[in-house]
Amino acid sequence: MLPQEETLDTLMTFLHVHGYRKVEGISISIILKDNAFAYGKNFYKQTTGGAMGSSLTLTLVNIFMSAWQKNIVEEQTKTGEFYGRYIDDIFMTWNRSEEELRKLLDDVSTWYPNIKLDYKMSNSLPFLDVQLTNNNGILSTSVYHKPAAEPYVTPFTSDHPRHVFSNIIKTSIERAIRYSSTFEAFN
Repeated sequence: MLPQEETLDTLMTFLHVHGYRKVEGISISIILKDNAFAYGKNFYKQTTGGAMGSSLTLTLVNIFMSAWQKNIVEEQTKTGEFYGRYIDDIFMTWNRSEEELRKLLDDVSTWYPNIKLDYKMSNSLPFLDVQLTNNNGILSTSVYHKPAAEPYVTPFTSDHPRHVFSNIIKTSIERAIRYSSTFEAFN
């Protein structure tokens, strides 16, 4: 969960660093701190995180995560490793010891108690909808099929416009071509 005070501080730093000087009077804190929700017959004030579905909340998450990941990215850059993030999903390569990696990830987990870091280590892992595999030091990619999302083809008997069906097939083939690093992975 997004820590509210730290997020507002990070936003102010971000705005100053990127040349926006008219920060005084911004009421962004209202968006983070004045959210209420109902559960059953009770009303609650949200004290951690931001409103789901708010485009500003997503922007704040990205700004906060950019600051959060800075030390990790610097470390990865020094050693020529890969680091990628999409919102709160992270993929990174590591060529040092597993013990060093676990220490880094355990340290990162203590930075903000509300951010729970769940990690997996393997030679082959999904990241979003791409399967990434380390084949003896060569990174290969293929389409990752999420079990909950398969089959993703809209039934031909549905009431969708006809062009939707051909677009699904076309998009699926294009996705497989783009995500497959080798012909064997595509096949």
